[in-house]
Amino acid sequence: MKHVHAGKVRDLYEDGETLLLVASDRVSVYDVALPTPIPDKGALLTQLSNWWFEFFADVPNHVLSTTDVPAEFAGRAVRVKPLKMVMVECVARGYLTGGGLKEYQATGTVSGIALPPGLRDGDKLPEPIFTPSTKASEGHDEAITFEDVVAQEGREVAERLRELTLSIYTRGAEHAASRGVIVADTKVEFGWDGDVLTLGDEVLTSDSSRFWPADQWEPGHAQPSFDKQFVRDWSVSTGWDKEPPGPEIPADIVAATRGKYVEAYERITGRGWV
Repeated sequence: MKHVHAGKVRDLYEDGETLLLVASDRVSVYDVALPTPIPDKGALLTQLSNWWFEFFADVPNHVLSTTDVPAEFAGRAVRVKPLKMVMVECVARGYLTGGGLKEYQATGTVSGIALPPGLRDGDKLPEPIFTPSTKASEGHDEAITFEDVVAQEGREVAERLRELTLSIYTRGAEHAASRGVIVADTKVEFGWDGDVLTLGDEVLTSDSSRFWPADQWEPGHAQPSFDKQFVRDWSVSTGWDKEPPGPEIPADIVAATRGKYVEAYERITGRGWV
């Protein structure tokens, strides 16, 4: 196998005509991979993503096999089709928080979409919105508008990206809600398999989404979470400037983070994590 790409969390290997996508235990916040791994994180992300790929079986995706992988990667790797990736991070938001909240507080809009006045951190939006961003190979992704996607990809493709993203978010959020989890927002990525727009990378994981416990949702402040927001909040509390290198994560934060990833997996899938 040929190692062809190392992302902040995932590694990509070329194996004949197919690719192996391997999720590491690295955790990335503010586009910086922190030096301390979270045990089992890669396997948890992979297994949750695989569960969602089955849930969204009607949406073409890149997965060829979840089991035909080298033994050393078992549980944390999938064999996938090579795609020509669309250079857009497709983000859907159903709740206002994070970077969307900051933009709204400054302009009253998110990615060019006007929102009602007076919204607070954690408020549910009138309807889910498509808020794409750039797909930066280095540095931070930047928010863009739907019309920016149109200019880059053409209107037909841009509308299909928006439609798929909002459908995946809405359907996934409805399922998660039935398990006591709010999906505040999520990021998905698409690529071309020939002329078929295809879901790639990961889907509705604790790294690509904000998961909140529904019974603790209380707009007006930051929400407790089942995702890496916990690590983001901790990293900021250290005084870190969000530039490489990131801070070492202490053992208690590592253990608590792993617990959140496990709980998200178990709640959403209904399966126990061993």
